[in-house]
Amino acid sequence: MVVTLLTRAGCPACARALAELRDVCAGYDAPLTVVDVDEAAAQDPELRAEFGDRLPVVLLDDREHSYGEVDLPRLHRDLSAEGT
Repeated sequence: MVVTLLTRAGCPACARALAELRDVCAGYDAPLTVVDVDEAAAQDPELRAEFGDRLPVVLLDDREHSYGEVDLPRLHRDLSAEGT
């Protein structure tokens, strides 16, 4: 499973989410991708339009998993289920 964090420069909640996700993803050997929605808007304006007002957003295999904060219990459960 690939974990993607949608973020924005200067967002304190996004910085906290990134720190949490780095730890979790390392524990499950899951790839973590970070996408700044403002930078990505040049190529994909719909990304910022859809998610830009709810950052940070966590995607799991390109599907929305949580927003505002990382749902750690759910993420652990979903990543654990993938390994079984």
